[in-house]
Amino acid sequence: MKKILAIRHVAFEDVGSFAVPFGRLGFEVSYRDAGTDDLKRLSAEEPDLVVLLGGPIGACDEAEYPFVLDELRIAEARLKKDLPLLGICLGAQIMARALGACVYPGPRKEIGWKPLTLTAARLSSPVRHLSPTATSMFHWHGDTFDLPSGATLLASTDICANQAYSWGSHALAFQCHPELVGARIEPWLLGHACELAQNSVQPSTIRRETQTLSAALEAAGQSCLEEWLRQMGLV
Repeated sequence: MKKILAIRHVAFEDVGSFAVPFGRLGFEVSYRDAGTDDLKRLSAEEPDLVVLLGGPIGACDEAEYPFVLDELRIAEARLKKDLPLLGICLGAQIMARALGACVYPGPRKEIGWKPLTLTAARLSSPVRHLSPTATSMFHWHGDTFDLPSGATLLASTDICANQAYSWGSHALAFQCHPELVGARIEPWLLGHACELAQNSVQPSTIRRETQTLSAALEAAGQSCLEEWLRQMGLV
């Protein structure tokens, strides 16, 4: 059984709907919780796949959250050896920083549902499953990053130019949340209630749109993930 190491920052931002293809294809997901588990003890190279998940802190916040440097070490090591690495939201920012790109506050918060605009490069990428004709996309972030040197841009939005990118043959990153499970939106709304209020975003709006849009995203996201795993030869 192939092993997945998933580094989690808040309990409700886990691998989400990606757990379905992981389970069906015979992967075992093992979580390590930043701030609770000692990330220094983790081997960067042993897992078949490492997933860096989302969270409410920044990829340059190591002064306040020292474990960011442990995640950066893991990302750097796997990127250097072209080992499978998947980043979501904060994870995508950590990967960008590991590749030498700048991470910084975006022009404004991007929270809620909005389709992606895919680049021409998506034609040979599993990200094509996330086209606006197939699904809308779920967003929840304030920071953004420059596209790392050598990376291939796969998707954008009007607020965030760099929504999805690949690097090498075994690294894929999403600023957005293709892993969202619609039935589990309430912990997001509770856990980030202060951020919603500060940005005048109504939980009822996100709740209503999630009920309408999440099923398509779950299907498209799982198709994207499974194709990526097959492309890397992990299946």
